[in-house]
Amino acid sequence: MKSKADRYTLTSSQKMMIFVLSMSLYGLSNMFTELIPKLQLGPIELSVEYFAFIPLTLCILFHPLYAAIGAALGEVIFGELMLGQFGGLGELEKFLTFSFAMFVAGSMVRDPRSRLQVGTAAMTGVIIHQLCSSLVDIGKVIIGVEQFEAVPGLAESVVLVEGVGFLNDVLFSGILFALLPTLYLVPRLHGKIEPLLGMKPRERKLRPETDRRRVAMLAIVGVVLGLIAFGAESLSESGFDWGSWDSGLADRLGDGAIWVSVGAAALVSVVVLAVFMLRKKTTADRSGELPHG
Repeated sequence: MKSKADRYTLTSSQKMMIFVLSMSLYGLSNMFTELIPKLQLGPIELSVEYFAFIPLTLCILFHPLYAAIGAALGEVIFGELMLGQFGGLGELEKFLTFSFAMFVAGSMVRDPRSRLQVGTAAMTGVIIHQLCSSLVDIGKVIIGVEQFEAVPGLAESVVLVEGVGFLNDVLFSGILFALLPTLYLVPRLHGKIEPLLGMKPRERKLRPETDRRRVAMLAIVGVVLGLIAFGAESLSESGFDWGSWDSGLADRLGDGAIWVSVGAAALVSVVVLAVFMLRKKTTADRSGELPHG
């Protein structure tokens, strides 16, 4: 049995820094996706869903839980609140499904230098998130809280439309903006970026039997979170918009509101990285001090 000293651990302050860094970087990237034009083909929208490689890279290299939750919260803060709007209860579905998908992806990788593990985790994370979102949308139509008839008189066409959207997001955004960048960044950054931030590289520590128990637990947690997400989204669509508000800032400023959010996210990212570097330098200076004889 491995001792506690042999396991990958982070201090509370390091976990918080990873959380804030993930929140700001993904929030920053989410603003740029808003500026990319979308192509509408009837009821099907072709667009860049997200730059998922950012939370995926942070989840794999550092702490999956804190990086995943930080990224999901970053989208809410910089993509909603900073623009003067908030979807209320309806935002819970996106928050739960995205953070769970990124956490699972980060937890799958035991050796960040393995391209097979990294690639499999990246696509799994995207598939889990998009599948959950598609099932929630289909479920809302089935129970009647949302009307959707892409083909007049054929409500079942929602399955086809959601299926096409799922494939678009997985094959387009999933490959171009999740799989390929993550495959490039993770093996190259592993072992190099962590020391710069004053951390040890994440390495394989769990045994196979622990992995099997972890998979079973994640499956149960995923089902529970999926049901909660579906319930929250259904309540939101049925008119129970608890917490929803819009200040009108985005309408008044237009694209200017997006750039305000971009500036705020960039500032937070720079501050967090600066604190990381300062803490590392301080630690190095202290370790280098020799006792007076």
